[in-house]
Amino acid sequence: MGVSALALAVSLAMGVPGAGTAAAETPLERGRALVNGIAACGNCHTPQGPNGPAPGMEMAGGMPIADTMFTAYAANLTPDPETGIGRWTDEQIITAMREGKRPDGSIIGPPMPFEFYRGISDADARAIVAYLRSLKPVRNKVAPSEFKFPLPPAWGPPVGSVPEVSRADKVAYGAYLAGPVGHCMECHTPMKAGGGRDMTKLGAGGQSFTGPWGVTVARNITQDRQHGIGAWTDDQIKRAITTGVSADGTHLMPPMAFGYYRTLSGEEQDALVAYLRTVPAQN
Repeated sequence: MGVSALALAVSLAMGVPGAGTAAAETPLERGRALVNGIAACGNCHTPQGPNGPAPGMEMAGGMPIADTMFTAYAANLTPDPETGIGRWTDEQIITAMREGKRPDGSIIGPPMPFEFYRGISDADARAIVAYLRSLKPVRNKVAPSEFKFPLPPAWGPPVGSVPEVSRADKVAYGAYLAGPVGHCMECHTPMKAGGGRDMTKLGAGGQSFTGPWGVTVARNITQDRQHGIGAWTDDQIKRAITTGVSADGTHLMPPMAFGYYRTLSGEEQDALVAYLRTVPAQN
């Protein structure tokens, strides 16, 4: 699903609702921390106005995501029974999230990064559902997405049980945050000529994103010391993720969701850095 990286390129992420901590004690708190933190779901699903997220429209969908091959509209994820997911069961929401299949059997198209979301753990998937259930229902009918190519019958086999990743293993937990949940590598890994991610160049960057900010290019986040972040200190990496200020002091641009990532706990930041230190250098 090569075009799915455009999911992150639709908003300026100028601010988000308050988020919980990564070590949340309840599913609701954990879901709030994920949705308003590393997952940055509102970066696509919350309509944006001139000053950031539209007031009272959290996760209400409707933002257009245009590409040469499609025009997609982010879904309404509020519990509204008519225009949102209020009538969906928990399992139906999880299937839509991880497999891209709606309750009626229809397939959700790009830019949702299902190749990454398939790895979201059962516990975190349920936590995300718990948070979505807690949102204010917003009646907002979203236009159907249009694709210039046929969608597949499925994005892969049904997802079975996905275990949690131990937070005690910083590298593994960082890989989980940067992969399935945050899908960071979705933007920072280049495309193959025929479509799809070139996972042999994981984190090498180079993909362009066009938006109200102009054109930005996903940077190399591998351990290459000249082209990547290998020469950056841990604190410089954390600052770039959470504030958008690079090692040399220049300000990075959207679609990086700094307004969401600023809520990351110290544990999450440490885990992300630990994982990024293991990504082989690419130039």
